[in-house]
Amino acid sequence: MVAVVDKEKCTGCESCVDICPTAAISMNSDLAVVDIDLCTDCESCVDECPVEAIHME
Repeated sequence: MVAVVDKEKCTGCESCVDICPTAAISMNSDLAVVDIDLCTDCESCVDECPVEAIHME
């Protein structure tokens, strides 16, 4: 499993960037982007996202 960002819902608030323990999430053009090689499936970003723009696949 890996975190996936819904670009239609992402508001660019960076909450997921701040909470990610492995620095797997960065910002690109004001949208969150997940580095699948660094994502450890912890789901911290899913719980933190205020607009529910991140889910696990």
